[in-house]
This record gives sequence, C-alpha cells and structure tokens, in this order.
Amino acid sequence: MDTTIIVEAARKTLAGKISFPEVVGQLLTAGVEYYHVDYVGLKKTFFSANGDMVVTPINYEELPPVAAEFDTAALRANILDSQRNNQPYRDFTRRAMEAGVQGYFAFLRGKRVTYFGRQGDQHTEWFPGAAPAK
Repeated sequence: MDTTIIVEAARKTLAGKISFPEVVGQLLTAGVEYYHVDYVGLKKTFFSANGDMVVTPINYEELPPVAAEFDTAALRANILDSQRNNQPYRDFTRRAMEAGVQGYFAFLRGKRVTYFGRQGDQHTEWFPGAAPAK
C-alpha cells in the first residue's frame, strides 16, 4: 500500500478538502481494499488485500459521545446530506456519533459502507449507483 497517499487522503478528509468519491479513488489507487472508522478510539485503519494496514487518527476536538441508541433514520439523513450537499466530514462525524454510530467499515471494492452501533445494530449503505447483486 502507498502510505503517503493514504495519510494525505485521511488528512484532506479531516480538513474537509476532499469528497468521498475522491477519497475512494485515491485509496483504491493506494492499494486499500477496505477501511474501518472507529469513533470510540478516534482512528481509521486502512487494509490492503494482503493484510497490510495503516492507522491514522481522527483528531477532532469536542466530539459528542456515541449515543447509546442507533438511529437509522438520522444516519440515513446524515449520509444523504453528505451526498447531496457535500457536508464536511467533521459534521458527518458529529452527526453519526449522535445517531449512535460507533464505527463503520467502508468496503471500497464492494461499494458499500456498513455502520454499526453500540448494541450491535447495523445499517449498510451502498455507494451511489451501486446495488446488491441479484
């Protein structure tokens, strides 16, 4: 994996200077197959197909605690706001935590993100234009 590209994409994401589709493209180029966002540990872990990994911090201050209850409707509204209005990642992060998202896995080749809450609740969101195989 190309650590330089991964670290730079993570930095730009936190700074609100890059969109999700741009991040996906850069991470795929860098050899990332999927990544895990951990809102409790405030870190992202990027994984290659052969098990290599890179960890970057989520260094935002004054984030709320992850809500105890998983609110799928609030999460979906948050995702939609990001897709339609290019909401900054900091705002997405805050709103996701308020909706009870403890973390998520973004499966780049699988074109989906699975969000999960503190009690095991989960929601899978497909990338725009992608859908489950029939």
